[in-house]
Formats: sequence, structure tokens, C-alpha cells
Amino acid sequence: MAVAQRDGAGWRVAAPRPVGDVTRFLARLRMEAAGGAVALGIDMPLGVPRAYAATRPEADFPAFLRGLAARSGFFDVCGALTELGPERPFYPARGVAGITRAAHAAALGFADAAALSRCCDRATAERPAGAPVFWTLGANQSGKAAIAGWRDMLLPALAAGEDVRLWPFAGPFRSLLAPGAVAVAETYPAEALRHLGIRLAGSKRRQSDRAAVGAGLLAAMTGLGARPDAALADAAADGFGADAAGEDRFDCVLGLLCLLNVLAGNRPDTAPGDPWIGRWEGWVLGQTALPALVAGRVGGR
Repeated sequence: MAVAQRDGAGWRVAAPRPVGDVTRFLARLRMEAAGGAVALGIDMPLGVPRAYAATRPEADFPAFLRGLAARSGFFDVCGALTELGPERPFYPARGVAGITRAAHAAALGFADAAALSRCCDRATAERPAGAPVFWTLGANQSGKAAIAGWRDMLLPALAAGEDVRLWPFAGPFRSLLAPGAVAVAETYPAEALRHLGIRLAGSKRRQSDRAAVGAGLLAAMTGLGARPDAALADAAADGFGADAAGEDRFDCVLGLLCLLNVLAGNRPDTAPGDPWIGRWEGWVLGQTALPALVAGRVGGR
């Protein structure tokens, strides 16, 4: 995770550090904020696709999420198509020859593989598609992040009665910031790069390619009134290290800058006006480009 703290009219930004115990993560952030508001961007899904939501009795995603505490087995990843259903939508547990997202969708009763994706998961003119919420295989998947984030981070905090406010379901992001509260929004590194006007040539998995945009990251911080500490400045110039976690450190800094950009008013803190998005699917913070397949029928604001 990367953290910025208010310092007068600007921000002090520290180098990325490990998250630590996920079950106590939100409580620790509140302690670090010393009574102030916490704005948290997370690179994981907050919401479910509308094809799945249409089968649910709950009013919205926050109500659905709270109910998962009593639904034993929901987070168990299915190893076979025959195990899939509304109570166990995550798939597959392992790679098996011939498995497809189309088969996954059909087993859940969806019309096609596209129904596995939320509106914000789909490709836009500005970036490629993200992964479907319930898919758990390969590098392009977000299901494991959803499982860990919902089960191990959000549910314990909600069960403990912590003031956790999920965007966009609870309102515009800036309106959710209040003393002692944690406002949580979904961020997407590929989206954040475009918000910041940074073009990454190559792959963010390569240290040299990350290092090539280090100057751009530091310039973006300067534009947002954010002062990096020496360790962060060195890490940005170095491409955040040669180890496998370098990509994670790079991504969390992008997520942080996405938040600061929205808090500065440079990007919208609202989602499109489609009620499925506002109640169930969620949205990526700061995103304005609509997916090409649905741009004609999803309203914006």
C-alpha cells in the first residue's frame, strides 16, 4: 500500500509498504488518521455483474456484501462446472484443458460470457477490458482479489461496526469523507495511468518499463501538491524494484494518485447514472469513458 497524509495544503507521500494483517487493515488506517477521514482506493472489484444481481433479493451490493457473513461456502472456488451456482459463483479452482468463460457464464445461467462482466470491466476506447469478478484463473483475473478483499477485509470491519462507506453505493466519493470514517473506492491502475496522462510503453511487469515512467509519476505528484519522501522518489526512479512485488508497489502508487486526483477535483467523484451501476455493479473511481458496447444506453453525469 502507498499512503499520503495531509500536510498543510498538500500531501506527504511515503514509499509503498506491506499491508500487513488484512483483517485489521481498515482499523489500522483509522488509527493512523488519528480521527481524520480515510480515503482508500483498492485494486479489486466492488460490485457484481447485473446478470447476477438480477437474481438477488437484496436491495444493493452493500446489503448483499453484509449478508455474505452468513453464507457458508460462498467464497469456495468451484473446481467443476457442476458445482457452480448463485451460492458459489467463483471459478475455476485450477486450470483444466477446455475451460472457458462462456461455460462459466452458462453454468451460472447467464446468456453469454459478456454477462460475467460489470459495465466498468468492459473495454473502453482508452483502455483494455478488466477481468470478470467471479473468474479466478490466470494473470487477467480479479476473483481472488474479490475473495480476499470482501471476506478478509470488508466483512470483519463491517461486523465490528466500523464506519466503512462504499463508493459509489453510498454517494459521491468526496461526500463520504468524514472524521473516523473509511471511504472505499475501486481504482484500476490502467485507468489511473490515463487519468494522469502517463503513457507506459511495454509492460508494467518489467522493471525497466516502470522506471521509464518514474519521472512522469513524480511530476504528477508535484502537480497534485504531493511531496514524496526520499524512499519513494528512489523507488519511482528504480522502477519499484526487480522482485515480483515491484508491479504491486507500482500499482498501489497509481491507485493513490488516482485518489488524490479525484480529491483535487480533476476527475469526477460520481459514477454514471445507470441504477444498476449505482446499486449493484459499482464503478472505477475517476473513469469517464463508457464501454463501447453499452455507451449508447448507459447514461452519464
